[in-house]
Parts: sequence; C-alpha cells; structure tokens
Amino acid sequence: MKTYYYYWIALLVFIVDWITKKVIATNLQIGDKISVIGNFFVITSHRNKGAAFGILEGQRIFFLIITVIVVAGIIWYIYVNRKSGKPMLLSALGLVLGGAVGNFLDRALYGEVVDFLQFTFGSYIFPIFNVADSAIVCGVGLILLDTILSMKEDSKKEKEGNDGSEQSV
Repeated sequence: MKTYYYYWIALLVFIVDWITKKVIATNLQIGDKISVIGNFFVITSHRNKGAAFGILEGQRIFFLIITVIVVAGIIWYIYVNRKSGKPMLLSALGLVLGGAVGNFLDRALYGEVVDFLQFTFGSYIFPIFNVADSAIVCGVGLILLDTILSMKEDSKKEKEGNDGSEQSV
C-alpha cells in the first residue's frame, strides 16, 4: 500500500478539487464573490472554457485529447520510476495527475472548468484558478526542483568519480 502513495496523493487532490468545485457550482452563481481576506483573497465563481488564463478558449476536444495523453504519460512514467527512490518526484507526479484528472472531468462533463480562487496583489488581479490548478503548479514546481537536485547530485558524483579515478603509476 505504501508503495502506491503517489496514487493516494492524486486521489486526495482529485477529491478535494471535486468537492470544492461542487460547493462553488452549487452555492454560487457565476460572478458571485465572497471576500475571505479583504480584496486580497476572494472566492469568485468563474467558468473557464480554455486552458490556463483562458487561452485557447473553446478547444474542448483538443484539451480532452491532450489530457488523456498527458495522464497516460504520467501513469507510465510513475510505473517506470516507482522503485527509483525519488519520493519528491513521485509525489509531484501524483499532484499533477490528480489535478489533470480533476480538470479533465469538468471539461468532459460540462465543457468548462470551475475556477474560484482569486488573489489580488495591489492593482494586479491574478487569474482565477482552482485546487486542481494549484496541485498541477505545485507538482510541476517539485518536478523542476527534483530535476535540479538530481543534476546537482549527478554532477557531484561525477566529480567524485573523476577525482578517485586519477591514480599515479
């Protein structure tokens, strides 16, 4: 059971995303706002028919196909690397997987994604997003961090290997 923790992470992200989207879609009309922390953090009921920041709006079939390919790729990559001893990478992939499936379900069932988390920094209003988006961004960030740390570790091992291989004759 412990071996498959990354799937539990994906399932947790999916469930939290699904519940929060249902609460918003059921209790708020599109455009309704609830202030949480003044103007800085506002729950805002919004629907997104595109990708991040609303790009490629109305390309539902494209997003569904791409998501199926990405999800299949993540599952394959997790399978191949499940015994790698890289918990950060596998956890990150679990976050991305859960977020991708969460947004996929919205697109497949409703043709749009429920977004509701809005943050304002001074006069800049950050694009509204959801739990799935947050998980994907955090997951990608952890994948990048794992990559950087792995490169650093490989470089260190290579240096140590070169230093030890120079022997006097």
